[in-house]
Amino acid sequence: MAEETNQIPNLYALLIGIDCYMPNRLPDGSRYKSLGGCVRDINHVEAFLKDTRKVPETQILKLTASINPENPDQEELVEPPEKLPTRKNIVDSFRKLGETAPQGAQVYIQYSGHGGRAKTVFPDIKGTGEIDEGLVPTDIGTSEGQYLRDLELAQLLKELVDKKLTVTLVLDCCHSGGATRGDAEIRGMNVEDDKPLKDSFEPVAPLEVLAATWQSLTSAGTRGLKAGGVPESRDYVLLAACRQNEFAFEFPFNRETKEKNGALTYWLLDTLKQPYPGQTYKDLFERINAKIHSQFPTQTPVLLGEGNRKIFGTEFGETVNTVAVMQVELNAETMENQVVLAVGQANGVSKGAEFAIYPRTTTDFTKKENRIAIARIIQRGSTQSVCKLELIEGKEQKVEQGDQAVQISASINLVRKVSLIYQEKATPEELAQSNLPSNKLRPEIFESQDAALQAIKNALPGNGWVELAEDFVSSDDDAGIDYIVAVNNLGEYEICDSSGIPLKNINPPLKIDDSGAAATIVKRLVHLAKYKATSELDNTDTDSPLSGKLTVEWLGTSDTFDQGDPIPKKNQLKPFADPSKPTAKVGEYIFLSIRNDSSQTLNVAALNLEADWAIEKIFPQNQKFWTLEPGKDIVIPSKASLDGKGNKVENTVKVFGTLDAADYQVLELPSLDQPVPFGRGTRAGNVLAAILAAIDDEKPQTRKLTVAASPSTEWTTKQVLLTIAK
Repeated sequence: MAEETNQIPNLYALLIGIDCYMPNRLPDGSRYKSLGGCVRDINHVEAFLKDTRKVPETQILKLTASINPENPDQEELVEPPEKLPTRKNIVDSFRKLGETAPQGAQVYIQYSGHGGRAKTVFPDIKGTGEIDEGLVPTDIGTSEGQYLRDLELAQLLKELVDKKLTVTLVLDCCHSGGATRGDAEIRGMNVEDDKPLKDSFEPVAPLEVLAATWQSLTSAGTRGLKAGGVPESRDYVLLAACRQNEFAFEFPFNRETKEKNGALTYWLLDTLKQPYPGQTYKDLFERINAKIHSQFPTQTPVLLGEGNRKIFGTEFGETVNTVAVMQVELNAETMENQVVLAVGQANGVSKGAEFAIYPRTTTDFTKKENRIAIARIIQRGSTQSVCKLELIEGKEQKVEQGDQAVQISASINLVRKVSLIYQEKATPEELAQSNLPSNKLRPEIFESQDAALQAIKNALPGNGWVELAEDFVSSDDDAGIDYIVAVNNLGEYEICDSSGIPLKNINPPLKIDDSGAAATIVKRLVHLAKYKATSELDNTDTDSPLSGKLTVEWLGTSDTFDQGDPIPKKNQLKPFADPSKPTAKVGEYIFLSIRNDSSQTLNVAALNLEADWAIEKIFPQNQKFWTLEPGKDIVIPSKASLDGKGNKVENTVKVFGTLDAADYQVLELPSLDQPVPFGRGTRAGNVLAAILAAIDDEKPQTRKLTVAASPSTEWTTKQVLLTIAK
């Protein structure tokens, strides 16, 4: 027993989840809508900490406000008063956490709920007319209810840091709001509240202390707030759901149960359940960011603080989660080897995920040469899954019961799902408003809605790349909705992301009564599906010798450079105003650096994923790839240009590096509505070539594409974002 006691992790947590905001009417008549996934977020995080990290219940503080399932519309709370996330209880729990956790401990704090914006109550510190951002307690609608404001949150964090605690803060909320379509909800409200303070209001510290803390955080070049209402600090790690003025979504990722989770929390837990040695918060963030931003373009997570710190500190050691091989068998129909692994839907894996199998005596799972086979899930159960077994060339050892498997690759969805949204007819009262809600239709448009969406439904079958979500739901289907098609009040079709926000640069608009409009919408959906497949293409095998060995970065800009001039050094270029968001003005040259940090020669190529949904290979232009020696780099100048009427645009440059030859022409796409070429690639030669050819197919031969690194062919990819502005 003494040995078990010594293994108790030095990790303490404060978990706050708010679904119920009742009563929630503010003095100006606005309200915070009750949510559906915040308490579930917190319960899932608590389960992860207890089950996976083995954190005792005594080291976890939890405040939740659940909606009473028997009376969801009534102002009835499930939890007792002392367990509710009121402002007072939240502040008291921060202080209790600081008193309970010993010096040197790891502290994890997560808030899932609404974020809010209000006129500052600290004008002497921030200035008159400025805004406070903060967390919205469950009692915000009561006469005494108030926000936990950014200055106060910063002070509470400083108190924990001053006690030599290592703090990680996760904020799954936002400070903006709006109407949505489909199943997504926004954790915020599009209002700047001016609720007056009661005479009884007490800030968490004296004003002079709050002022000193705020100035220490904002004086070193940090202008205003960076994320979640908290200024950047090197003393703690902050993972926020989105940037300022963006949305934090909660969504029913499980399409069978319709249970909602915050997008940040869902992918945070999904990534934490796939750890690898040396994993840092930056590693964690990069996967979360890619997952969220590909599904919700208006949500961009933010990482601040010590991003290079190992997750939960170094005291937990470097571990790899493995699953056991339960059975080894021969498929009687296909005569192919297959295995049953002790992993399934309950573990968050999907059909097509790949696992590397190691002998049960293996202790070092970082050495790729220890692998004896690759297993790919072909039939997923709740806790066990059947996998097709592919032996590794040169490995004679057979797979046996009790061998260990490590997940090395998820799957990329090739076939995307589209949902048709039928909206309500606007009432006379709504028609009288200056701005009609985006989810309501004028009567004359409403009358045409059914026929317009039925035309889409009729045009969808047979394209191979997109299918109606409602027609394809199974226990193995956890991909969620990719696109929404709706009708707007201009009598036009709209293609939206999964949160119901119209995609940009879908031009020209198509009237629902235009001849061939429905068929064109389906062609656009196919184009978008191919674009997304390339955008999400990644080699997730962290054990690959090329993992992290391709460095891609924007160096800076120049308004004096011209083609033919020597490439300037980095210190001769104009630095970016915000290095985290490189921006170039139209007419300037911008310089992309590609460096091979591996010990092997790489063949590299760069694709530009343009804002008008085109994909173009921008380097090299007259050959398939550029050969880059180990330790060498190449700098590519490009002139920033902006077509169309907009004032700025965001482009993504994706760079591939391979050991073998690959032809990236197969990934190129013309602008929207231009004919999309198919069949330019070949499956011969190597695994990457087959992957590229699968994306190039007129109709994909598989619903999901797996991208685990081949034993004989290594490849990697890296992408960077660039904003071009007038």
